[in-house]
Amino acid sequence: MRLSIVFAKRNIKEIIRDPLSFIFAIILPSFLLIIFQQFKIPNDAYLIKNFTPGIIVFGFSFITMFTATLISKDKTSSLLFRLSAGPMKPFEYILGYFLSAIPLAIIQVILFTFIAIPLGLALNLNTLYLILLSIPVSFLYVFLGIIIGSITTDKSAPGVSSVIVQLVCFTSGMYFSSDMLGKGFNFICDILPFKSSVNIIKFALNNTINNLALDVLTFIFYTLLAIVFSTLLFYKNLRKDVK
Repeated sequence: MRLSIVFAKRNIKEIIRDPLSFIFAIILPSFLLIIFQQFKIPNDAYLIKNFTPGIIVFGFSFITMFTATLISKDKTSSLLFRLSAGPMKPFEYILGYFLSAIPLAIIQVILFTFIAIPLGLALNLNTLYLILLSIPVSFLYVFLGIIIGSITTDKSAPGVSSVIVQLVCFTSGMYFSSDMLGKGFNFICDILPFKSSVNIIKFALNNTINNLALDVLTFIFYTLLAIVFSTLLFYKNLRKDVK
């Protein structure tokens, strides 16, 4: 655990060293949260109590990108190969990457929530539930980043990761209700975990989500799947580098 924490500190420094991390993870979602509230769009998706959870998950999708880029760079630079000669075990590497991403997720959730309050978000006990429940939701996006970073190069990782960003935008219900584009598209949104991620956070804030049990099961299924696949792929890459 101690080695994982040391490794995580190094990873955090690498993430914040890139100014694009700050722009995409913090400034862009904050700007969208503020600007869309000024438009007064007559759509329930843009109500502050519905749009804030979407913005939070949108911010998490950039954590996927940063994690994937970091891991792919470490592979390309042979850092993992050099570290493999040390005392760290494979699971400690994964834990180190995971621990380095969670502080960014916490900062995002707290910042976006407090930006939303002057925009009309009610400050009550549900606001605390929103913050607390959003953190475990971010776990999925960290492990998706580990998966992508394990199978891509440093040049292709940002492009592949951007697919997750786009999927969050168009299938999570962040900008519009998924049933607006027909049953087929709505079905796709239901079987992917991004809509479920937003709905879980919405429930913490509003306590009014239909089929919450299905959303929770879908999210848990994909998160466990991401953990298993990220672990297997990372181990495989680590063994390949050692050989």
